[in-house]
Amino acid sequence: MIQKTDFLVIGSGIAGLSYALKVAEFGTVTIITKKQIQQTNTALAQGGVAAVFSDIDSFELHLKDTLGAGDGLCNKEVAKMVVKDGPDRIRELVHQGATFNKKGKGEFDFALGQEGGHSAKRIVYAHDLTGKEIEDTLVENVKNNKNITILENHIAINLITFQSSIRSGLVVTQHESLCCGAYVLDTNTGNIQTFYAGVTLLATGGASKVYLYTSNPDIATGDGIAMAYRAGASVANLEFVQFHPTCLYHPEAKNFLISEAVRGEGALLIDENGRRFMEDYTPDKELACRDVVARAIDSELKKTGADSVFLDITHKDPEFIKKRFPNIYARCLQYGIDMTKDPIPVVPAAHYMCGGVATDLNGKTDVQRLYAVGETACTGFHGANRLASNSLLEALVYSHRAFETSVKEFEAIGNKVMVTLEPWDETNIADSDEAIVVSHNWDEIRRLMWNYVGIVRSDKRLERALRRIKNIKEEINDYYWDFKVTSDLIELRNLATIAELIIQSALQRKESRGLHYNIGYPDKDDRNFLKQTLLKKKL
Repeated sequence: MIQKTDFLVIGSGIAGLSYALKVAEFGTVTIITKKQIQQTNTALAQGGVAAVFSDIDSFELHLKDTLGAGDGLCNKEVAKMVVKDGPDRIRELVHQGATFNKKGKGEFDFALGQEGGHSAKRIVYAHDLTGKEIEDTLVENVKNNKNITILENHIAINLITFQSSIRSGLVVTQHESLCCGAYVLDTNTGNIQTFYAGVTLLATGGASKVYLYTSNPDIATGDGIAMAYRAGASVANLEFVQFHPTCLYHPEAKNFLISEAVRGEGALLIDENGRRFMEDYTPDKELACRDVVARAIDSELKKTGADSVFLDITHKDPEFIKKRFPNIYARCLQYGIDMTKDPIPVVPAAHYMCGGVATDLNGKTDVQRLYAVGETACTGFHGANRLASNSLLEALVYSHRAFETSVKEFEAIGNKVMVTLEPWDETNIADSDEAIVVSHNWDEIRRLMWNYVGIVRSDKRLERALRRIKNIKEEINDYYWDFKVTSDLIELRNLATIAELIIQSALQRKESRGLHYNIGYPDKDDRNFLKQTLLKKKL
């Protein structure tokens, strides 16, 4: 049976939910989310949303900081647009019910924080649980909207594309690739459903689970990027993987992030002997951009052989720490660390994909009727390195731009597209009898990426990684076509695709810029590489 919806939204973070609420005024919306609706990267975001709300700040300063962090690869037109539109999108969130810390009684008189790379206080935050506040607000609104259907525990397998014919009078226009929905696995029942959609939006988040150590939850397997690439969409700048400098180092903590805002409030990075080391690497010290801080910590760990460095904010008033960072304080206490008295052990971890599905200024991909927003997309805003707290900002602005454009496209196309979808074919497909293949390859990919395609790279390591990932992909592909599809297999297949794309992108960039550092090419090469790295599958 074919399920029909006007707008298919794959993902339930800030980008997908913001978009869904707006397009719901113009048609039916189905949200596909592979776990519970609130299990997203957005819900884990601690720091805040960067936007200009201060008299001593300006769009020009925010733009300058963004371009500086992006290390020459930001699209300036995009950056101007996002920075300028940001405050209006945050005001929308407030009107939708979100509550942020304030310093006065005015509706938008926000208390503003400062983070690394920012030249002024401009981080709008809700204590240290900003993402959760935004996610909770959007989820409540979505659940109360009668035009929106939420399908939890559903994971998209593949996008559905075809050679399309749009009939206008006697003229028939052929499109090379047009997206008209997706095949979706219901993990509750094991059934695979076919969804037809007028417009499909990818908002599946990032792909940092491709690395062994990450701040991301288990869901961050790059599903949207991998599906879009397989469907013929261009992907861009996937070599630029942001490693957050300060993930809590504890055997039971798994992936708990110590927010950038802690350093913004004066925390110092020290080694196991209590020596402050960031001044050896940059005059910006602890407030340098993330790529600089992550490489500095990586260097210290390799020099000393220590398991971690430490983030020390014990010189601040204990009551201030508890009030400003209640969640981080409580979580650290669970592991026996009192951050008012003890330095916090931290290590870098894969955190954010600056690359993704290539889009224009409105979130459109080069596949007709397919949009991508949030961390799934590469809009040109972040360039070679994302400025702290610019991610939620970009998601808000681009979900609004995608809404405005996709509604017009949907209304213009109407019923002119003639399409017959084929249901998923499981003929002669058996249940898996070798689940060990999935778990083994999952572990091998993540270790391979951490060891060979991490914070510091070399061509030799990258070439070795590429050879191995191609063999792993062949094993996964054989397995994929022989057995029934499961959520674990879908994620593994996507991780393998993402890993290969990151490696291929890194091999193409023979320089060091932003988040990509190759020891064989330690300098920037503006003459040859002041451009995006684009990859597109041959269909």
